[in-house]
Amino acid sequence: MAHALRGTAGRDEPVPERPELHLSGPRLRQALESLIAGSEEQGGVERYVDAVKLKASAFGDALAGGAAGLKPAAFGELCALMPSVRRRIGPYLDRKGFATVCTAIDALLDGRTDTTTTDARLAAFEGAFPRDRDHRWVRDLAAELLHNLDPERYPPMQRWVWDAKTNTGVLREIWWGDDVDHIMIDVPDSYGAFVMLREELSQFFTENGVFRDILQYVDLLLAHVYAAYIGEQGGQYLRTDFATPEDPMLHTRRMLGLDGVGARGRTKPAAVDGDARPVGAPRLLN
Repeated sequence: MAHALRGTAGRDEPVPERPELHLSGPRLRQALESLIAGSEEQGGVERYVDAVKLKASAFGDALAGGAAGLKPAAFGELCALMPSVRRRIGPYLDRKGFATVCTAIDALLDGRTDTTTTDARLAAFEGAFPRDRDHRWVRDLAAELLHNLDPERYPPMQRWVWDAKTNTGVLREIWWGDDVDHIMIDVPDSYGAFVMLREELSQFFTENGVFRDILQYVDLLLAHVYAAYIGEQGGQYLRTDFATPEDPMLHTRRMLGLDGVGARGRTKPAAVDGDARPVGAPRLLN
């Protein structure tokens, strides 16, 4: 395999222009090997794949009736599944704040089958909240909602996957080059770019013998790559959540919101042990 991976796999529906990506084959192979080895003690990658599916089903259950049918308690439990959201969204869990969130969610999901409006809807969602440092989680909330409600149509688009403004994220960690830390990667954090990234990674998996559950494998690989970065940086991002890792997959679970959250009774409906339960029937997980 060449050092740079380039994919042009198409989709059945029109999408915005996708930039060319230069990804490092060796870095991706190293990350995949680490993911497989690290998950062995918990029963293998397949158990993580199932957990990612269960997480998506929890979003589908809670939002089956759209934002109008979303209950505050159920939304609070969904927030526990979003690591960069759960520690900041507290002020919006009261009646007035929750109404603001629901209105923004309605607009975000309106016409979600039209992916050509994705960037505009994401921008509108962010515009419904103050534009300051304390609300950077808003973009991640929108990205989590779209991806978990419609994972085939919407790839992961959180800031930790790629943030063009700060030149940080998974994309930088798997970019091909000898001095990546000192270059600006000229790739927008647009829907088209995230689609292209997932197509590249999907191609990588098929070339390495993975033919099932590729969407979930992509999610896991993205989280594992950034979890490794967090570990190397000493937990400066989400510092509290990433203190004192107990096993090689702890950070990966936390990036995906699959970790057990015990603080203030926050729980999640899907765990790496494969157990499932409805949102609203929580069980604390270690």
